[in-house]
Amino acid sequence: MESSASSSQSHGETGGPVIIRPRNRVLLTTAEADLCGEAFKRGGLIAFPTDTVYGVGADAGNPEAIARLFAAKRRPPTKPLPVLIGSPFGLYQCCPLPPGPPDMALALAYRFWPGPLTIVTTRSHRVCPEAVAGGGTVGVRMPDLALACQLLDAVPGLMAVTSANLSGEESTVSPEEVLRTLGPSLDVLIDFHVPASGLPSTVLDLTTSPPRLLRQGAVTPEQLASVIGDVAGP
Repeated sequence: MESSASSSQSHGETGGPVIIRPRNRVLLTTAEADLCGEAFKRGGLIAFPTDTVYGVGADAGNPEAIARLFAAKRRPPTKPLPVLIGSPFGLYQCCPLPPGPPDMALALAYRFWPGPLTIVTTRSHRVCPEAVAGGGTVGVRMPDLALACQLLDAVPGLMAVTSANLSGEESTVSPEEVLRTLGPSLDVLIDFHVPASGLPSTVLDLTTSPPRLLRQGAVTPEQLASVIGDVAGP
């Protein structure tokens, strides 16, 4: 269906998500953004495109929403979820205040965000322990897609996001694949075709000295070292 401000369709009533189709627009309307915000507040799951692959997200501060996300993906809860943010300011929400984000994180964000770099830093209370397997750190990234950033800024909280596929299967890059794979579990699906790279982000842990590369992706170790110096291998 096509969403509107007056849409009453929900996962619970229909067994499928509300589908938002921006069509030729590059951003959500106010009504569409509000619909996503309401689904988020209810602990719902939202599938949307990013610059790398299709993602599915839920409220990072809501343990019940996080449990739904793990169950939908059949993902072990021992695997931490990253948080995606719509602007660099979100990094301050993900880190304890004080002291706030480390200088290295700010330098990397300035150089590589928006883009395919996930920065692992100390977790704030805004991210529930269930989202990160009880750990004290969280991976944070700002995607290079205006629609995704708009959504992430529109929801009232931080969003834990993972690839919109069943755990262990190939990542999805189209709304059709997402609907086929996760459809009944979703509350909202943003149907928007983008030239996603299909490549995962580089993941860098800043809680170690020197920082350690956890996963190599589009951002190379040489590019990272040019900003922060020595980087340990995975």
